[in-house]
Amino acid sequence: MADTDILIRPEPLQDYIAAICRAAGSSADEAGKIATQLIEANLRGHDSHGVGMIPYYIANARARTLTPNGRATVVSETDVITVLDGGFGYGQVIGEQVMEIGIAKAKVKGVALIALRNSHHLGRIGGWAEQCAAAGMASIHYVSTVGSGPAVAPFGGTDARFGTNPFCCGVPVEGNEPIILDMATSRLPIGKIRVAHNKGEAIVEGALLDANGAPTTDPGVFFRQPRGTLLPFGEHKGYALALVVELFAGALTGGLLAYRGEDIPKCIVNNMLSVIIDPKALGEARQYYEAVRAMTEFVKASPPGKGTDRVMVPGDPERRSRAKRLADGIPIDAETWREIGEAARSVGVNARPGA
Repeated sequence: MADTDILIRPEPLQDYIAAICRAAGSSADEAGKIATQLIEANLRGHDSHGVGMIPYYIANARARTLTPNGRATVVSETDVITVLDGGFGYGQVIGEQVMEIGIAKAKVKGVALIALRNSHHLGRIGGWAEQCAAAGMASIHYVSTVGSGPAVAPFGGTDARFGTNPFCCGVPVEGNEPIILDMATSRLPIGKIRVAHNKGEAIVEGALLDANGAPTTDPGVFFRQPRGTLLPFGEHKGYALALVVELFAGALTGGLLAYRGEDIPKCIVNNMLSVIIDPKALGEARQYYEAVRAMTEFVKASPPGKGTDRVMVPGDPERRSRAKRLADGIPIDAETWREIGEAARSVGVNARPGA
């Protein structure tokens, strides 16, 4: 936490964010769901997908490139597959809706394939894997990101050709918290670049190129014109996964792809292809859960290396962050707090919670 950060308790912050969303046109129910999902992202340490997104959401709602109170509509459907169009509604609501559809199908058929196109920003994708895991379902999610212009260069390239394109998996664990892999295929998500920029901090090396294609640790190059570009994680491996995610989430769902720049609304657009699996459909559930438990214990038993106190599995760092921030409050940098206040005032909300 930086010296300039403020600490806000989750409850008043959630009320404040919900009030902003209501003032921008959302129903009380929708506003509550948006605020809950954003606060949960902050609690789990993903400030890039938390309340700092509100200025963008409100700007898009006012520009009518985001549709308050929108719901996903079914385009086509079979017993196993559902294709939906999000109509550029709030992803925090659309995501929950389409996961409910997929979970219900998987409970009956053992597996479901959900193809969602044209949703506004879906937020922290790990939340949708957690929703599936809470219902006892394993899940895989491919998410393409379009609408704000390409942001990530291909391996060997120097300008942006696709989005940060998250990939996520959720593994239910009997009697314990699920294993949740949730990652951008870029070295850093755009939101973390934004947070570093607002704090005046440098970013890690190997994540960003300036407008001339030169490596830089200055996050500001991403927000100036001509704009810099992010790099994929893991060089050619991250690039290859990002491209596959673009094709699965964009092409297979019938959604917009990064190359169609002139056809894409000027807002944050996500497409998501989700595979939801009931472990019981593949064999004895007891055997599955025992294998997950044994493998997890085996991995965590590795002696910790220098600078680590223990080996963790995906989802553990988020749970550690959540416990700390529930106790101490959510840190928000001064610039992000100012931007949220401006967004609030633009829709007539003036009162802000105290630190």
